[in-house]
This record gives sequence, C-alpha cells and structure tokens, in this order.
Amino acid sequence: MILAPYMKLSWVMGVVLACSTIMAGNLQDITLKDINGKPTSLKAYEGKVLLVVNVASKCGLTPQYKSLEAVHQKYKDKGFSVLGFPCNDFGSQEPGTNEDIKEFCSTKYNVTFPMFDKLHVKGPERHALYTALTGEGSAFPGDVKWNFGKFLIGRDGKVLKRFEPKVTPDSAEVTQAIEAALAAK
Repeated sequence: MILAPYMKLSWVMGVVLACSTIMAGNLQDITLKDINGKPTSLKAYEGKVLLVVNVASKCGLTPQYKSLEAVHQKYKDKGFSVLGFPCNDFGSQEPGTNEDIKEFCSTKYNVTFPMFDKLHVKGPERHALYTALTGEGSAFPGDVKWNFGKFLIGRDGKVLKRFEPKVTPDSAEVTQAIEAALAAK
C-alpha cells in the first residue's frame, strides 16, 4: 500500500504534537530548583497568575528588576507572583553563582519575588520549563530572544501571553494582561 508510510508518519507526527501539547499544559509538573538549590515546581504557585521572566544581572535591561518588583508588590495580595529565572545564555550577562545573584538582587533592587536556579532558556541544554514555554507545542513557540523575556501564566497553569524583552513589566500591555488574568476565575 502506498499510503501506509504516510499514515505511519502522520501518526508519529500526531503523537509528537500531542506530547508537546501535554507537556506545555503541565507546567506545574516540571521539576525546578529555587535559588537556594531546593527542589520545587510551579505547583507551589497553583491557582496564582504568574509572570515567568528570564533575568540577568549584567544586561542593559537589568533595571527591569525594579519594575518587576513593583508589579509583584502591586498584585501579590491578589494571587499573583513574578518568578525570576536567571540565565547566562545571552552575552554571558549572568555569570555569577546563585549566591551572587541573590546578593545582587536583594541589595541593588530589593527583590522579594521568588528566584530560581540558573538555567538555560535556549539551545541543547534548554530547561524543560522553557521547552514547554517555547517549544513547537507551546502557545507561543520560538526561542527566547534575550534576557527579560516574559510569559504570563494563568491560574490554570496555561500560558496566556508572551512579552518580548523590551516590553517593560509595568507597561500598559503587561498590566492589562495581568489584571485580565487576575479577573478570570
């Protein structure tokens, strides 16, 4: 049968797509480590609206830490949290250890939002979280372009929006999306 190879290929592609979709839908099950090296996952934030951001200490966009903290403070009592994921994938702009990163964030920007273990957001070592956020089966596929890329995740654990690095956390675009996500039940 001539169609048999095409049917098999179609089935394989369907399975790959389904697995990618499932993975993108289960962000809360992905294993992570907090900035202190303690195992955790996004399950710890179940039911909250989240802004996941890849951050760096030596980037031209590093001052966004100030507005990330302001947005976190503004909405944290309404079921929202910023989550910072240090990344050294862009211009080696996050060269420090987790301890260095914690010290920098707390002394320079008074960061109180949760920070996580340094990870990769692109390339062959890309962390499973970023594979789910940016992979083929995600709602917003495509590599993160630079430090301070942002993903808004709804209370149900699904990605609602993606904001490029130069879109500031306190912009009208981000604020409206956060408020809409918080208003959704």
